[in-house]
Parts: sequence; C-alpha cells; structure tokens
Amino acid sequence: MQRNIPPYRADHVGSLLRPASLKQARSQHAAGQMTAAELKAIEDAEIGKIIAKQEQIGLRSVTDGELRRAYWHFDFLAGLDGVEMTEAQGIKFAGVASKAEAPFVKGKLGSRHHPQIAHFEFLKANTKHTPKMTIPSPSMLHYRGGRNMIDRAAYPTMEAFYRDLGQAYKKAIGDLYDAGCRYLQLDDCSFAYLCDPAQRDMLAKRGDDPAKQGEIYAGMINAALEGRPRDLVVTTHVCRGNFRSTFIASGGYEPIADLLFNRVNVDGYFLEWDSDRAGGFEPLRFLPKDKTVVLGLITSKTGAIENKDFIKRRIEEVSKYVPLEQLCLSPQCGFASTEEGNVLAEDEQWAKLRLVVELADEIWGRP
Repeated sequence: MQRNIPPYRADHVGSLLRPASLKQARSQHAAGQMTAAELKAIEDAEIGKIIAKQEQIGLRSVTDGELRRAYWHFDFLAGLDGVEMTEAQGIKFAGVASKAEAPFVKGKLGSRHHPQIAHFEFLKANTKHTPKMTIPSPSMLHYRGGRNMIDRAAYPTMEAFYRDLGQAYKKAIGDLYDAGCRYLQLDDCSFAYLCDPAQRDMLAKRGDDPAKQGEIYAGMINAALEGRPRDLVVTTHVCRGNFRSTFIASGGYEPIADLLFNRVNVDGYFLEWDSDRAGGFEPLRFLPKDKTVVLGLITSKTGAIENKDFIKRRIEEVSKYVPLEQLCLSPQCGFASTEEGNVLAEDEQWAKLRLVVELADEIWGRP
C-alpha cells in the first residue's frame, strides 16, 4: 500500500533546524564580515548534509530545509517583482513576537525570474530522491497586513491585486516546473486562521469580510495552478502558526473543510492534529476520493517522542472518515519556520522524522 507518487506515506513539511555553523555565518554576513559568496558556500555544504540525512533515514521526498531563508514565507514573497521588505509590527504569537518587518507591495506584481528557482535547482542536482519545493501560498502576501501593506497607487482596487498575484504565482510555478520541479507545496496559514473566531474578528475590524476571504484565497490558488502540467503534484500545508514552538490560532477545520477540500485545486493536504487546538477528524468527511491527506500527528514543537501505538490508534480513528489508502503521515509542521527554529535539538528532530518513516513502514508496508 505504499505510494509511488507524492505525497509519500512518510513525508514531512520541509523546514529543518539551522545548524550552528550556518547561524553563525548568517550573523557574520549580516554584520558585513562575510561575503555573499562565502555564505552561499556554507549554505551549500550544510544543505548537502541535510539532504544526505533525509535520504539516509528513508524519506522519499527531500527538501533543502529552507536553510537559505530567514522566514518560511517572507523570503519568497520578497522575491516577487513589486515587493520589498519594510519595517512593520512583529507577528504576535502565543507569548512571543517575531522580528518587526514584513513584505510591502510597492509596485505591480510579477515574477520574471524568481531567485528561489536557483535554490530548487541546487536541491534537484544534489538528491537521488524526489526534490520537494516549498513556497508560501499567495494568500500570505495579503493575510497579515491586508490593504495597509499594499500601495494604493500601484493597486487602487483589491481585485487587480488578487488577479496579478495569482498570475505572478502562475509564472513562478511555471518556472519551477521548467527547472524540474514535480512536487510543490504551498504553505498556508490563512485557511486555519479562518477557523479561529479571534482571527475572523481581526479581519472584520480591518475591513475584510471573513466569510468571503477564504473564497478569494482559493481563487488565487486556483488561478496560479490553472493549466498546470499533469505530472506536477501540488499539496498545501495548513498551519496555525509556528515560531519558536509557539502558535497563533486555534480551532478545528469544520468552518473551511468543504471549501478547502472541494474548491482548492490541489492534490493533497498536510494538516496538523498534534494538539486539541486542531479539533477532531470529523471534517475529513468532506475529502473527495481523489485527494490525499497527510496527517500531522507528530509534533515539531517539542522534542518528546510520540508513542507508536498511540499514533496508530489515532490513524485508526481517522480511517472512520477516510480510507487508509488516502492517508499519509508527517510531523504537524516544519521544525524551523524561521531561522530561529523550534525549541528542540537536532537529534530530536531527526528522531521524529525517523519515527514517521518507521510508522509508515509498519502501517502501509515498506517501499
């Protein structure tokens, strides 16, 4: 019952803890004590090591760990034409805030040649397994700052902004495909945030309609994927926030399940169920028979190793709503959505990924 196409029975969201040597190099580069070429050489070496480690423990999809990024989303968004990083209030997580910066749309959006295409090319050239590219969903350029982070001279209307953003993503995705990408993941917080009453209230207070925003985001994703090649597998990872082992939102998937599963044109969903904040499995009743769910039952927020029998019982519970052949397993999120990383050790990170592989082999059989 193993799968020969992604997502694989044992999979992962993608980001990995930054090694100490890389953190030091990035600090030196920021201080002007290291050239960009010297930093890239260290990034290349460290990415080579984590590629080998992923292959060694048995993962069939391999990422670059997002080691070249400071953020899971801002680095990619800032690489789009018309976007620049600017000072802004830090994102407020549970008990901690991120750096005071965010992307600002200053001009017409596009993607003439996104710099992260080269990041994927390096990954593909250095793995024998399936290289997976992870990028933020287009919704992430709007959700945090809304209208206030979009220049009104560039975009007098939001309709034009949403249209151009979808087309900019379509161009970037086409370029990734031309570079050899056949497994793409769109990381998205907006759908999960729409399940949290506090987040919906925030949207309403700033002038967005929370009842319509999910449909707008789904429309952008679908526009970006329109006409994609049949051999490009696209998944989305739906997250409630992940920064130094903290979170932003709570709430089960029920409010967005039908929209997410039936009106977002992706092949699979990485969904987190590592805590009570994610609710129950009942929303999976909306999943169509031609799509896959990757169950995020292993937490990336702590180093404690889950009990195998407990995870197996949870998967049995899921199978009441979705057949086992439509399911896969992964950690609930990345281990380092930002360069700071979550509060666990590298050895604990690899132990959790190894656990995912072992469980998948026991449940679905060895590849």
